[in-house]
Amino acid sequence: MRKYIYIAIGGMLGAVLRYIIKNIHIINYKEIIPINTLFVNISGSLLLALTLTIAFEVFTFDADIRLGIATGFLGAFTTFSTLCKETVNLMRQGDYYSSISYIGFSVMLGLCASYFGVVIAREVIVRFKNQQDIS
Repeated sequence: MRKYIYIAIGGMLGAVLRYIIKNIHIINYKEIIPINTLFVNISGSLLLALTLTIAFEVFTFDADIRLGIATGFLGAFTTFSTLCKETVNLMRQGDYYSSISYIGFSVMLGLCASYFGVVIAREVIVRFKNQQDIS
């Protein structure tokens, strides 16, 4: 039962944060690609890889807390369905180049962000272990 509470709390916080970021209006941004959703999905990919790498390789996070962070918070924060809806809207408007670019950037940058999340987490892990060895 406890895991569902963690997932619900994480999901609520992730959804609220996504809503706040989605409604930020960037001054003088006139491109068609939905930059807010792109930012949310890329930052979510980075945070997921970073958090789970640290959780599995350094600290023994409680499984319920990991579920609350990964499934709840980051699952509600990132949004594949909005990515699909926005891509379809671009196609319906006849902006095929923008829709393909949006999907391409989302996938490529999301994978790069995940990779860098793991790299950053492992660097943090090495520094953390070195600090503990010195102490």
